[in-house]
Amino acid sequence: MKTILSLLLAIIIAALGVAYGLRNGETPVTEQLPTAAPAASPETDIETELTDLEKALQLSINDTAVCVEWEDNASVEALIELASSQPLTVAMSMYGGFEQVGALGTSLPRDDRQTTTDAGDIVLYAGNQIVVFYGSNSWAYTRLGRIADKSASELRELLGNGDVTLTLTWN
Repeated sequence: MKTILSLLLAIIIAALGVAYGLRNGETPVTEQLPTAAPAASPETDIETELTDLEKALQLSINDTAVCVEWEDNASVEALIELASSQPLTVAMSMYGGFEQVGALGTSLPRDDRQTTTDAGDIVLYAGNQIVVFYGSNSWAYTRLGRIADKSASELRELLGNGDVTLTLTWN
């Protein structure tokens, strides 16, 4: 997005320079004008940003990488900040027979809303705990993302057999 804005600014400045030169009798130098790349549609920009985010913030559970569709919110941005300098490792504990919960060691921005979760949902609880569901629950959470590449039975197998270690890395 910054590249497109910079390119548009350069074109405007160049056009103003040509217009000024034409008023003063100079011959325009069109070879020096930058050519604009086709502008991406807003949908393409959003898709690119989400794809970059999905590629950049990686989640693994007990060394099993999972594909996550991350939310676009301040909580996820704070997770990225935490994982940007070194991997963020969270010791998770089974709770209630439907989730794994782990303390982040710090509080993140939150926007809790009453939510009914499904297997694969990743949420922030109380601002300082990350929760990954392999079952369902209703409570006030801040949504962080959703595991997209595992079925409910695969998630139960991955998360429902004892405590796990969650690792977030920023690539």
